[in-house]
Amino acid sequence: MEFQKANEEVEMQFYPGDLAVYPAHGVGRIEAIESRSVGGETQDFYILKILENSMVIMIPIKSMEVVGLRNVIKKKDIGKVYEVMKGESDDKICRQPWNRRQRYYMDKIRTGSLLEVAEIFRDLVHLKERKVLSFGERKLLDNVRGLLVKELCAAKEKDEKTVISEIETFF
Repeated sequence: MEFQKANEEVEMQFYPGDLAVYPAHGVGRIEAIESRSVGGETQDFYILKILENSMVIMIPIKSMEVVGLRNVIKKKDIGKVYEVMKGESDDKICRQPWNRRQRYYMDKIRTGSLLEVAEIFRDLVHLKERKVLSFGERKLLDNVRGLLVKELCAAKEKDEKTVISEIETFF
């Protein structure tokens, strides 16, 4: 987990109805736990329904850490995310050509860390203030905004309008 101390053991187990975060897709609800036969071997899967678009993802329980399935951040950690957004953008990255930045940003998204997503959001918002964003940049900005807002809404137990208003005060 991204905010967990290295020596802190946390057993992640989800139950139907729990919220969980799947990297690059965002917050979802565990709809069920099912056993399926795959390659002659029976495996247990979490059935995760993404809140944003109702996509259903089957995640093998034994490899949930490998794919990055994690809990929604805790309320006490929201301040860390807000501090990242309030910070200065990484001008070294912002000066790179779009294809390099896109690869860099996609690698950050795949980590599943909300702090990394917040950095991308901050950098793209600051870049948008300096220039017109390309189609790819606008699409990525919308994507990371969605990932950020959905998880913050789940963590804060607030509606999107409230969370978006809070985020807008940083820029």
